[in-house]
Amino acid sequence: MTSKTAHPLDHLVLPAQNLDAVRSRLTSLGFVVAPTGIHPFGTENACVFFADGTYLEPLAVGNEQTADLAISEGNVFVARDRLYRQTLREEGFSAVVFGTANADADHARYVEAGLSAGGMLSFSRAFTDANGKSDMASFKLAFVSDKEADEAFLFACQRINAPRIDRTALQAHANGVTGILEIIAVSDRPAAQIGLIATAAEADASDGDAVRLPNAVLCVLSCEDYGSRFGLKVAPSPNLRFTAIVFSVRDTAAAKQLLADNAVRHNMSGNDIVVPPAPGQGAAFILREIP
Repeated sequence: MTSKTAHPLDHLVLPAQNLDAVRSRLTSLGFVVAPTGIHPFGTENACVFFADGTYLEPLAVGNEQTADLAISEGNVFVARDRLYRQTLREEGFSAVVFGTANADADHARYVEAGLSAGGMLSFSRAFTDANGKSDMASFKLAFVSDKEADEAFLFACQRINAPRIDRTALQAHANGVTGILEIIAVSDRPAAQIGLIATAAEADASDGDAVRLPNAVLCVLSCEDYGSRFGLKVAPSPNLRFTAIVFSVRDTAAAKQLLADNAVRHNMSGNDIVVPPAPGQGAAFILREIP
């Protein structure tokens, strides 16, 4: 059951070693990648936007000194990104982000639940569309995490100022992807992780191994179930670890042909196309046809 008050999925953060590799890989998968966005705290991104309003945020460290300073000043976003890279690897899938109209209220909830990952973060950055037109985007973030976990985190994102930019061209993906259907995480303790996710999203936690958001589903599977479902192996962990993203696609046959034409390794799991992680692609990508 989807809670009427549950926060929607906003975007997903995928650490990357460098954005050139991200652009090369994601372009070969048929995605349009936005111009590089520069954060004021040392990180930079190359986002992929979808027609359903969600997006991917491949994230690299553009300026180590600025990032060091941000961490010393208590910037949770940069600190958690570095912790992920130190714990696992430079590339992966580190965070799920929920949309909110009141990040201050979310922060208060996280503190009360004993799950706050640290202080809030407000910032602005320039946003540029495919034609080079720019505007300013502003955000306020509230962070939540299991205190013992260093393999994933979650946060609520309030868009204080939405840039007046036409994203139509950035959403016209050659692979036919229109949005995000499902996020897959693994853990040896799925039930414990569901509670954390439900708190972060202000959602219902009584739906077994899934938290249902207004616009997506977030599932936590055991490593065995993940392998059975998608034919992929992951190392076991008692903590929350994000591993795969299920996208809605208009035509799987056309998407499969595009991948074949670009020599992208993939396999089938039922009717789903499964693209394993690769340099520039920190998570498994699953393409599912939605009529």
